Amino acid sequence: MCPACRCGGRVRLSALLAVLACWAVLAAPPALAHVEVVGSTPVGGARLAGAPSVVSVRLSENVGIQKDALRVVDARGQVVSDGPVFQPGEVAEEMAVRLRPGLGDGTYLVQYAFVSADTHPVRGGFAFVVGDGPLMNASGAVSDTTDNGSVAVLTKVVRWVGYLGVALAGGVLFLLYCRPRGTADPRARALMLGGCALAAVGGVLTLGMEGAHVTGADLSRVFAPELVANTLDSAYGKLLVLRVVAALGLAFVARRLFAGPPPRLRSRYENLAMVSGFLLLLTSAAAGHAIAAEVMFVTLLADLAHYGAVAVWLGGVVQLALCAWRPQPEEDLGAVMARFSSVAKVSVAVIVISGGLLGVAYVGSVAALVDTPYGLLLLGKLAGFALLLVLADRCRRAVRQGLTGTSGSTLVGVRVGTLRRVLAAEVVVAAAVLAVAAVVATTAPPP
Repeated sequence: MCPACRCGGRVRLSALLAVLACWAVLAAPPALAHVEVVGSTPVGGARLAGAPSVVSVRLSENVGIQKDALRVVDARGQVVSDGPVFQPGEVAEEMAVRLRPGLGDGTYLVQYAFVSADTHPVRGGFAFVVGDGPLMNASGAVSDTTDNGSVAVLTKVVRWVGYLGVALAGGVLFLLYCRPRGTADPRARALMLGGCALAAVGGVLTLGMEGAHVTGADLSRVFAPELVANTLDSAYGKLLVLRVVAALGLAFVARRLFAGPPPRLRSRYENLAMVSGFLLLLTSAAAGHAIAAEVMFVTLLADLAHYGAVAVWLGGVVQLALCAWRPQPEEDLGAVMARFSSVAKVSVAVIVISGGLLGVAYVGSVAALVDTPYGLLLLGKLAGFALLLVLADRCRRAVRQGLTGTSGSTLVGVRVGTLRRVLAAEVVVAAAVLAVAAVVATTAPPP
C-alpha cells in the first residue's frame, strides 16, 4: 500500500486501532467451542452380551449427516455396518449407523471421520466386545486416525494458493477506480484474471483433497471418486463449487469491463462483478472458523469484512507495484497512488477492526496466545501485518519527498527507485503473511 502524502495520518490511525484490537484480544474471554465426540453407544471398551443393532456417537455440535462418516469393522477388518449414516430420533448432535444382523462374538472397531462446521477434520475410533474374548485396541482400525503428513502439508499449500488468488482478484477495484489506464495494460489485466484462475484452481484442488484430508488417507486417494462424492454431499463441498463458479464469473465480467462496454451496460457489469466478488469472499468466510463460533452472525460478518479488506488492499498493492515498475505512457503514478490512498486507508482500518473481533472470538486470553500453536501463528501473522505497515510508511515518505510540480502529484525519478524497492518488499511480505494465514486457517483455535 502506497498512499499519497496527504494521508500521512493513516499509519498513526492504524497504530491506534491496532492497540485497541490487541487490548480486546487480550482482555476478552474465549467464546469459541469446537466440535468433539462427547459420548457413544456403546461406550468404548464395553463388553456386551449380544451385538447391538445400532452404533452411534454424540457430538458437541450438529454437523449434519455426512456420508460414510461412521463405520464398524470386525477384528479382520471386514465392514459390518450396514446402510447410510443417519441421525437417530430428535438428537441433532448424534450420528448413527446400523449393524448387520446376526453378528457373532468378538471385538468390533468403530471408526468415525467427519468434518466440523469450521472445516477441521475430526477422526478417531473405539472398540467394544460382544461375548467373551480380549478387547482389541481401537488403533487396530482399518485406517489410521492421524493426519497423513503429505496431505496435511499439501492442504495448507492449496489454501495459500486460494488466498493468493482472492488477493490478486481483489485488484479489479484498483484497476477500475484507481488506475483506469491499467485496464489497457495486458500485464495488469493478466494479473487480476490470473488471480481469479488461481482461486478457481484452489477450489477444485480443495474439493479433490478434502476427502483424503478428512479420512487421513494418503496422496493416492486425492480425487478418489467416492471421497469427492462424499465432499460434494457436504455443505463445505457445495461452498467449494460455488467458490469456483464465483471466481470464473468474476473473471468473465472483469474481461467485459476491461474491454470498455457501452455506457448502458457498464453498471450492469459492475453489479455482476460485485455479486461475484461477494460470493467469492463469502464462500471463503463461511468455510472457516467463523461458522463455528457461538455468535456466528458476528464472526461471519467480521470474517467477510476481513477477507474483503485484505483482497482490496493486497490486490491494490500488487497492482501498484506493477504500475510503478511499468507505467502506461503518460500515466501519472502520483495521481494513481493518491486515488488508492483513501481505499487503502479504509481497508487497513477494516482489517484491524475485524481482525480484533475475530481474535476475541478465537483466542480470548494471553495464555492462549503464547501457549498454543494457533496463538503463536496468530502472533506471527500480526508481526507480518505490522511489517507491512512499516513498509507502507516508508513508501509514503518516499512519495512525499518525491512529489514535484504545481499539481503536487508528479513523482521525480530519483524517488521512483526507492518506491519500487519498497513495493517489491511489500509484495514479498504480503505473500508470506498469506502463507501464515493459510496455516492459521487449518489449525484449530484453542478450546
